Amino acid sequence: MQMDDSSNGHSDRQLRELVASLSLSEKASLCSGAGMWHTAAIARIGLDAIAMSDGPAGIRGTATELAEARLASDDELSISFPAPSALAATWDLELAAAFGQALGSEAVREGADIVLAPVVNLQRTPVGGRHFECFSEDPLLTGTLAQAVVDGIQTCGVSACVKHLVGNEAETRRTTAISRIDERTLREVYLAPFELAVRDAGAWSVMAAYNRVDTQGVTEKAVAHPWLLDELLRREWGFDGVVVSDWSAATDTVSTAQHGLDLVMPGPDSVWSHGRLVEAVERGLVDEGELDRKVLNLLRLASRVGALGGERRRQVPFARDEARALSRQIAARSFVVLRNEADSIPVARRPRTVALIGPNALAPYVQGGGSASIPLRPIESLEHALEHRWPGVSVTTTLGAYSRRNPPMLDPGQVRDPETRQPGVRVDSLDAAGGLVDSKAAADWRGVVRGLSTEVHDVRVRAVVHLTEPGEHWLGVAVVGRHRVSIDGIDVATSDVRVGEEAVLDSSANNPRAVGRSILIDAPCDVLIDATVQNVDAGGLGVFARAGLHHREPGPSAEALIAEAVENAEASDLAILVVGTNEDVESEGWDRADLTLPGAQNQLVEAVLAARPDALVVVNSGAPVELPWLHRAYAVVWAWLPGQEFAGALADVLDGDVEPSGRLPWTLPARHRDAPVPNGSPDANDVVEYAESIDIGYRGWLRAGTRSELPFGYGLGWTDWLYTSAEVGDWSSSGLEVWCQVENFGARAGREVVQIYIESDGSEPLRPVRWLGGYATVDVDASEARRVRVRIPKRGFEVWDSETEGWVIPAGEYRLLVGRDLTDIRQELTWRIRHGAAPAPAPAPKATMSSE
Repeated sequence: MQMDDSSNGHSDRQLRELVASLSLSEKASLCSGAGMWHTAAIARIGLDAIAMSDGPAGIRGTATELAEARLASDDELSISFPAPSALAATWDLELAAAFGQALGSEAVREGADIVLAPVVNLQRTPVGGRHFECFSEDPLLTGTLAQAVVDGIQTCGVSACVKHLVGNEAETRRTTAISRIDERTLREVYLAPFELAVRDAGAWSVMAAYNRVDTQGVTEKAVAHPWLLDELLRREWGFDGVVVSDWSAATDTVSTAQHGLDLVMPGPDSVWSHGRLVEAVERGLVDEGELDRKVLNLLRLASRVGALGGERRRQVPFARDEARALSRQIAARSFVVLRNEADSIPVARRPRTVALIGPNALAPYVQGGGSASIPLRPIESLEHALEHRWPGVSVTTTLGAYSRRNPPMLDPGQVRDPETRQPGVRVDSLDAAGGLVDSKAAADWRGVVRGLSTEVHDVRVRAVVHLTEPGEHWLGVAVVGRHRVSIDGIDVATSDVRVGEEAVLDSSANNPRAVGRSILIDAPCDVLIDATVQNVDAGGLGVFARAGLHHREPGPSAEALIAEAVENAEASDLAILVVGTNEDVESEGWDRADLTLPGAQNQLVEAVLAARPDALVVVNSGAPVELPWLHRAYAVVWAWLPGQEFAGALADVLDGDVEPSGRLPWTLPARHRDAPVPNGSPDANDVVEYAESIDIGYRGWLRAGTRSELPFGYGLGWTDWLYTSAEVGDWSSSGLEVWCQVENFGARAGREVVQIYIESDGSEPLRPVRWLGGYATVDVDASEARRVRVRIPKRGFEVWDSETEGWVIPAGEYRLLVGRDLTDIRQELTWRIRHGAAPAPAPAPKATMSSE
């Protein structure tokens, strides 16, 4: 479904006339970013710049400097929502559409015309660095959620930008990797979510990925792939929006300009700027008609978002307070109950004492790293949320285990400028010869300075730290690129290796490891930190120098931390363990090495459960981690990367206000090595072979016959369900209806996610062992029953036939398995299709299976 041009004020004829009125240089200027986050404007035709913002889980805004300035002001920042994998765990299309509207509303407030979301790549491997930023390992669940999110965003008059087309399922060497995917796998699995978001929801823009794609006999970068961009996206799907490059993904002028890419980002320096594209056209290397098509698409997008010929006409369905409330609702609904042996959730009796234990209890990881992160003010603590929920409760907090690679950053108030002795640091700008260009005090040093002239070669940061507590301190500096770091007059690290935009593309600039040393003191003293670091010129990705100051105070040993946690757990009415990942683990730019919880968190959980098996364990992780203690715990909740409202959402769940009704949108491995695709890294030739073909995720587990820890679709909620009947309904051109009756026989109202899986009769062509055909959520009061309709789209039965180059429904017998997850099947139906895919096949129900 494409946007009706008549509704946005400019007909196609008017847009073509505007294109014809532009000079060659003006047309070329529109196709390359004018800055990091915006396009060029041409006032004489009434064209404003179009602004973009990252936003899979919140709107960062259009300028990093602006966002950082807001941190130091009273201006409110954009809402941080739960990560996309958390939204997917709700399996709730209405909630996904509301999230899209809230995201669009936030974009309007932040001045953005395009939200660079949703991500519809699939969770092919559990160690993928952006696993948390994707919805699911299943193409149908991913695509339907994306469709709802796109609809929601664009109702605000803001463009969604569906990304990353295509085969970008891992971060390792993502800018050079070749994703080798056969056409059937590509269409049935990896393109399926894009098709729903683009063709059905009518997304106004698409982002082409960094990687190369080997398919249809062509190996080319996604930003220049003729089959992907011209044949599939434009001709077959009828896409008339804008294809934008991922940031710095376009590295060649001619190949990218010859096909369906419309906009190269960022600017102002790109392979299409500074006369490069104009020269290619003038030399006949790129047809000017192709350039005209790009400009037409850009003007069409400008018209849709209100950037052409008048004021932007925007809708803001969600006020900021309403967006905050929605973030809290999504978080609570997304929580997945993995264990609830003693009906510990919700808490039956209001506790007098609570022991909060774990590194993520003190510092929750609420958003993933990279482009999914937004600036955050200090968020409500779990301790405060529980004290607010249960007035008079006594809450103790215990770290329990060290889990982060770097110690905490020094607060600006903890350091002094060595020249003025005032709070802050001294920042000197140096030229290539080491001469002083500028010197200033920075009272609010946050570890990075941006936007310096490229004439500045290095930046020297000096600070005095006053240490008071006797014992062993650790001081260090997190640096990027060339550096020399001295602590208390002793050099601790030097490097002459200069870096560029690769430090941004691989995210090493976001969370670098600090270098430093230990200092043992027995009396208060001053220590000078002196770091000279590279002023990194990352081209269109910005100019910055990073010198984050870190300090670990004297503290207990790992064994002592665990002993303290056990003691507090034993002394409390309610013990809550919060363990999980952090910024060292889940981020854009790198893939994880394994699925182990960082630090000694597993040892912590084992020790606390040995003393208090009724302790509630909350897993704060966006992607799978191994839980070797899972079946020894009475109660376990998976809480994702839950956004800024985590504390309030957890309190809502524990006190019984909101059911944690989430279901896993991926498979939880017991052991990393059992995963069908343990990692997605390229081989020595930079090739990523999608050898598992259509058997992604749970399909691969079933094909291998390997048992996972918990299956796809799993989640207990807090009530119990019977599936009393099921029947096949009407078949139409859009698909098949299946009806089932569910009964809530628990003591509380609850939400059920009815899931229907399909199995074929084993005839050719080869199909997955079992695959998700459709799903629906339903709310049912205690002791009540509801009849639920689940729609299985026609595509659920179709396969791609490479010989006929079309979609076909293979004849045969299909089993329709109605249940609570991939393996908990409650009802079974049979549906037969004769040769020729008759439009109204006769159903043949089978006997009811287990209703436990």
